Amino acid sequence: MGRLRSMSLAWILCLFCAASGGARADRTVEIRSARDLEALFEQLHYAPKDWQAGVREVPPIYIAEIPSSWREKVSKEITVDEKKRLFFRVIAPIVLYVNEQILETRVRAEGLSRQLASSRPLSATDQEWLHTLAARYDVPWAASSPMDAGRMAELLHRVDAIPPSLALAQSASESGWGTSRFAEEGNALFGQWSTGKGIVPAQQRAATHGDHRVAAFESTGMSVWSYALNLNTHPGYKEFRARRADVRRQGRTVRGADVVDTMVRYSERGQTYVDELKTLMRQNHLDVADDARLSKMEIIRIVPKK
Repeated sequence: MGRLRSMSLAWILCLFCAASGGARADRTVEIRSARDLEALFEQLHYAPKDWQAGVREVPPIYIAEIPSSWREKVSKEITVDEKKRLFFRVIAPIVLYVNEQILETRVRAEGLSRQLASSRPLSATDQEWLHTLAARYDVPWAASSPMDAGRMAELLHRVDAIPPSLALAQSASESGWGTSRFAEEGNALFGQWSTGKGIVPAQQRAATHGDHRVAAFESTGMSVWSYALNLNTHPGYKEFRARRADVRRQGRTVRGADVVDTMVRYSERGQTYVDELKTLMRQNHLDVADDARLSKMEIIRIVPKK
């Protein structure tokens, strides 16, 4: 399971709420069954036939919590292929949304980096914004020292998107397609460990791992935000960030296949875990998700009807 670097969940919530208007939706749609969900996707041109036809626009749909009915009933009444398709299509918009917000922040940081490089002074507001951002992304000494070229380069290494194909594969693996107890009880999509707070595993190894628990989140959005911040800050994923930056320098879109090998430290299973992710990505054709983008349309909040 992924290690959760110490961070402020309040800050993650602030980011998510500020960027999404407090997760306010333009339209709310009640879903009573898997068929209702598939019908909604059909209406939004977000069905398998559209994907196969090359449509890469994803509607901004949002489900705040993993419903208990998904684990207890719905996932057992549909085929494995249907379960996979629905899971990926529900999680993908959240991943794309989080990436959009990260990249918007990156664009501003890049502009300020160029300003510094040209010896033009930053305003007090911009300096404060940069220091706050650098502190949140755990850039060494950034909170107490002036931002120079080296710290700006490290900041831009960290403030960057996560390839959707990788995020989807890891969420499927870590949450059992959203059917795990941790997903149901705490919207835990990425199996991130937390110390002292969270959901206690059935077989907690306190003697060797201490009071380690699975981090719980108030929403699916916060779970994805935390996962992205974890990969972008934790020392264990330094190679991931370096590989991503190398691909960027080559002028290519960063794809899950480019960086999946760097996830060897995400799980105690090491290379076996990486191989599993590769299989998930290949068998489910997740590579095309790296070309997806959110549609510019009303935000639709899905509310499971009990």
